[in-house]
Amino acid sequence: MKRAIRSGNLFDPDLADAPKGPDEQIDALVEQGGVTIERIVSMGHASPPGFWYDSPRAEWVVLLSGAAALEFEGDATLHQLKPGDHVLIEAHCRHRVAWTSDKEPSVWLAVYYPGDAQG
Repeated sequence: MKRAIRSGNLFDPDLADAPKGPDEQIDALVEQGGVTIERIVSMGHASPPGFWYDSPRAEWVVLLSGAAALEFEGDATLHQLKPGDHVLIEAHCRHRVAWTSDKEPSVWLAVYYPGDAQG
């Protein structure tokens, strides 16, 4: 039986076309069995003032390029990220994107999985 093969490059489309509008570019790469893997491209994006992500799923995220900072509710520390830095965010851990670089695209790889999974 012949299987379909999907391939690509996490840095395509050309990053010169990175989003400059109000929304990040989010591409679902895999969605199966309660797991979602997304490629997110940010360019000067941040969470809206007062907005907190509060997902029922856990999230592991790695910054592949660019620069960014995350905030976590109840933690005064601004968690600055550079390429290669990764963070495991447990389910229902309220967080937000404080900022992403406006000088170069910030490319993230995010893996979402059921919150009761052990990591």
